[in-house]
Order: sequence, then C-alpha cells, then structure tokens
Amino acid sequence: MWKELVERRNFLSDEEDNLLKGINSYRASLNLTTLRENDKAKCLADEMADQFKDQPCTNTTGANTVPGTEPQFSNYPKLLSKCKLNVTTTRDGMIMPACVPNLVPDLVLSNFTKSQYSNYLNDTKFSGVGIGSDDNWIVVVLTTSNPEGSFTPDNSSANLVFQLGLISHAVFLLVAFLILL
Repeated sequence: MWKELVERRNFLSDEEDNLLKGINSYRASLNLTTLRENDKAKCLADEMADQFKDQPCTNTTGANTVPGTEPQFSNYPKLLSKCKLNVTTTRDGMIMPACVPNLVPDLVLSNFTKSQYSNYLNDTKFSGVGIGSDDNWIVVVLTTSNPEGSFTPDNSSANLVFQLGLISHAVFLLVAFLILL
C-alpha cells in the first residue's frame, strides 16, 4: 500500500513537471518569459487540488467553468494560512483548476493553453507558478513579481504584532502562575 502511494505521488510530480515544461514551451513560442517555480504557490496549488479531488469532472468544472461560477471555498483563509500566506500577497495571483481523467499529459496542457486560461498564460504580468495535483485534478497558481501577487510568506507587521501579543500574554500568565505558587 505504501509503495503504491509513493508511486502515485511520483506520477503526480511527473505530471506537474510535464505541465510546467509544456506551459513554459507555450510561453516561449509567444516570446514570453518562462515562469519560475514558486514554493508558496505550489503549496497553495497542492491545497487547492486536495479541495477539488472529491469533485467529479463535468462540463462545468475546471477550465470549462463559466467565469464567476467557480466554487467558493469558505476555508480559503485557512488554506492560505497552511502555506504561510495572506490575502495581500496573493491578491493579483490566479488560481486555475482543471479536471482531466487520468491526467493525460496532452489533455492537461490543452486544458490550460486552449481554454479561458490561455489569457492568463499569455499575460506578461505573471512571472511565477506553482502546480499541484490530486486524483484527476491539477491546479496551476500564477504569481506576479509585484507585492500584491508575489506569494511571499506572511511576515506582515500585523502578523508579527499578533504573534508578539500572544507571547506577551503567555509570559504574563507564566509569571502570574509562578507568583501564585
């Protein structure tokens, strides 16, 4: 059982690598820069693919979805948190899910290059990419080089103040506990 899981994970990694090569070849044919891998975008793509995995492939999912009717995830902030991201650094990014039975490589690539997603792949503002897959779903997350789409870790001052606040409360409780002993 463990060996099958490892083999499946390696297969998915190969699918993700093949898709990245295909997307970068597609962009090169349009004289666009190649997309660089972004670890935080990859994390979010993996988390999103995991969210989609139980949804069946239909004519209204993935690249076939009518813009504006995509499924909304109430736990999106939690997914960002798992990847140590916040909405301010992901706002200009793009999440593009596709459902392809058995993740057939040529079909996967055409789901991105010959669909509504091609507009985003053709856009020069995107410079990075993360790809994740699970079951029949593969998710591409595009990033920009500007602060609002860079997918940089959540090192905001608000997050730092929140963490410092928790530490100071913990120290206060510890001192109060020691005094009471």
